[in-house]
Amino acid sequence: MLRDTIQRFLVDSAQVDPAKFQQPGLRVADLDLDSLGLVEMLFEVEDRYGFQIKEPMRYMDMTFDEMVSDIEQAVRDHHGGRLPEDGRATN
Repeated sequence: MLRDTIQRFLVDSAQVDPAKFQQPGLRVADLDLDSLGLVEMLFEVEDRYGFQIKEPMRYMDMTFDEMVSDIEQAVRDHHGGRLPEDGRATN
């Protein structure tokens, strides 16, 4: 679910080629995002889940899967271990 949200945002807003997400070991740096594109993607996540992600530029050194896992863990930590199903923060 979170992976789909991030991927859809990157395809729709940052014009990332959807075929890139089929590459094993895809690195965030290989998505051709500049720092603003990465931050805009994280703003979308932050808006949906109601908190700020710390140190966003660290994701440039991760694989796409590592980034998604890290963001999902941050969302779960912020929401008492759960991932809100509708992607909208409820506190």
